[in-house]
Amino acid sequence: MNEVGAAFIAKARDLLVNDYLPKIERCCERLTDQQIWQRPNAESNSIGNLVLHLSGNLRQWIVCGVGDSSDARNRSEEFAERRLIPRDELLERIRETVREADSALAQMDLNVLVEQRVIQSCEVKVLDAIFHAVEHFSMHTGQIILLTKMVTGSDLKFYEFSGGVPAANWKS
Repeated sequence: MNEVGAAFIAKARDLLVNDYLPKIERCCERLTDQQIWQRPNAESNSIGNLVLHLSGNLRQWIVCGVGDSSDARNRSEEFAERRLIPRDELLERIRETVREADSALAQMDLNVLVEQRVIQSCEVKVLDAIFHAVEHFSMHTGQIILLTKMVTGSDLKFYEFSGGVPAANWKS
């Protein structure tokens, strides 16, 4: 179990730190503060709201739920925010949350992966909490990418296709 658990944790950490976060950063760096907070319609969230939501969700599920920090999340505020939080401040917030989540995962005792925790009023195994948080982060990263493409009308060039083989290009 420890070898499988270690591989699972390593992959979760890698996806958060080296895949999803850099893609969010690339998107936000191509947008103005106004574009980051633009809503496609009244029923949709802005990229800014999604970044706040990702930070809140990752903190609640990993930093607090899996780690040992106390949870003071106010989920509805993440979607209700209408102030124009500057891009650099927004990015620093999500970077800090990802650093904290990465640290919590790095320090985690693999023997707790099957322990039960109550997170967001749900009773879940630690393994399920990590899977949920990473999958959730991925889903909203995809929304941020789509919204960025819609606003900019451009290819974000996440992959280089030299020799017909796609190579990751978002880490640069």
